[in-house]
Parts: sequence; structure tokens; C-alpha cells
Amino acid sequence: MSRRIETHAVHANGLTFEVDTCGVGDRLALCLHGFPELAFSWRHQLPLLARLGYRVWAPNLRGYGRTSRPASAADYALPHLVADVAGLIDAAGARQALLIGHDWGGAIAWHAALRHPQRLERLIVLNMPHPACFLDGLAGWRQRLRSWYIAAFRVPWLPERLLAAGHGWLAAEAMAATASDRSRFPPAVLGVYRDAASRPGAMKAMIDYYRALPLAGPPPDAVAALREPIEIPTLMIWGEDDFALGRELLRGTRAFVPNLVLRTLPGISHWVQQEAPETVNALIAAWLTDRPVPVPLAGGRVPGAWGPGGEPGVSPA
Repeated sequence: MSRRIETHAVHANGLTFEVDTCGVGDRLALCLHGFPELAFSWRHQLPLLARLGYRVWAPNLRGYGRTSRPASAADYALPHLVADVAGLIDAAGARQALLIGHDWGGAIAWHAALRHPQRLERLIVLNMPHPACFLDGLAGWRQRLRSWYIAAFRVPWLPERLLAAGHGWLAAEAMAATASDRSRFPPAVLGVYRDAASRPGAMKAMIDYYRALPLAGPPPDAVAALREPIEIPTLMIWGEDDFALGRELLRGTRAFVPNLVLRTLPGISHWVQQEAPETVNALIAAWLTDRPVPVPLAGGRVPGAWGPGGEPGVSPA
């Protein structure tokens, strides 16, 4: 089975998505990236998932890369993003999918699980709390201070101008500077993100995800809907050194996700699947093959970790 990553254009939900693909078969794994990342952020996981028998799609989300870029901030509201997930599953000809999301992709994955549980076989979320837990966390000043950038991104035109300046230097540097292991973000990797951030209109679209959030928060009926249980088997992976999301946001998750396996990675940052791909792959592989999911040690290490390409190996110190 080929584990070569190829890129294709996929038409779904009225848009054209640039999709990195790997593997073949009827079982779909859909990987959703975060801000300011790309499908490229899943480069270490796609071969693993293909090895496990999945046909893997990692789209550049709307507005990113060469994916369609709607002009209005309202076009980046969560209902549209969730509809993209359903559209991509339909475009793949799949009845159900394994849905994997990190950061903004994790937020979309949570909402897709709440709105379309019948479309999902399993759910994996990396460094994005359950939306009800996130709202509860925002009631305290600690997480409000961590989330200062959400308010800053509502300022017209200035955020995208700053982040795209210097051929996207700040957008890419934000990842490297907040990583626990900067060596995981060498110039070649940062160059991919800089190229994407500097595309005309791209950074505005990326910031518009935040501008599309309700200014006063979701209405009461929507908050109640967020607290409905998600029965789908779920794996959460959390880098403990997250600069933007406190570990306390994990509290209470099991009340909303009863079929939950949670693993935290000490010494690993928000950019967990790029910074600790060996460990993330080991956890995913164990969970998807119904084996005991190891508990990471200091530095996010696990014994017998899987390499970035999906081959068994040893996690580095």
C-alpha cells in the first residue's frame, strides 16, 4: 500500500479544497488543521493512518493555501466550517469518517461531532478543549488573558497586515517561538507556512475565522446544545506546554464525552503533532487498533513510539 502523499483538488460544499491525500480504501480519515497551519501540519500522520488502512484526506481549510477563499468574514462562521466537513465526507463517497482535528480544526471537529454524530466513526482532538469546557474556562480571567489574541484579531486589517509582513515571517515565527522544541520547525518547514501566509488575501481569511465568532458568545440555546453528550469514541491528545490554552480546560470533559481516552504530553507545546510526531503516532496507532494507549513520560516520550512515517521505532529523548 502506497504511503506517498499527493495533492488533489476536491469540490465540496460549493468550494474547491486543496487536499493532501495518502492511502486507499473505503475507510476515510479526515484531518483538520489549525491556525496558522496547513494540511502540511499532518505530514507525519498521513503515512501512519494509511498504514493502518485508511484513505486519508487532509484539506487546507477554506481560505488556506489554494482552497477557495470566500471574501466575507461571515463565510467563516462555524456552521459553514461544519458543513465543509460533511461536504468533504460526501465528496469522498464515505458513509462515515474518522475525524481528526487540531486547534481550529479541533473546534470544527467538536462541533461536527455534536451536529452530525452519525457521520463520524471515531474522533481525535489535539489541543482544543471541548467547547463547553472552553466557555466555562473563559468565565475566569486566567484563560481570558491567554485568549487576548482573539479580541486583537477583531481589529480591522491590522492583524493580517502584521502577520503577512516580511513574506509571512511573524505568522510562521509564532509557531517556532512558542514551540517547546524549536528544532521541529527548521527554515524549510517555516518556509512552507510563510509562503501560504503571504498569498494575497490568505491571512485575512485566516483571521476571519476569529472575526466570525459571535461577539457576545453563543446564545443560551446554543450553549445548551454544546452540553449534549458526544457518544462517539474519542481520543484527546494534549501538549501540556500550550501557550494559549490552559490545562485546566480539560476539567469536566468526561461529563460531555463519556467514551473518552485522554493523554497529556509533558514538555510538549500547542503544536503537538508537529513537535512530538513519534508520540502522537504511537497514541493514535494504539487507540485505533484497540491496544492499551500508553501514558507519555516527561518530554512527551513513550516507549516503542511510532516514527513520523508510521514505522515502529523508539521515541527520542
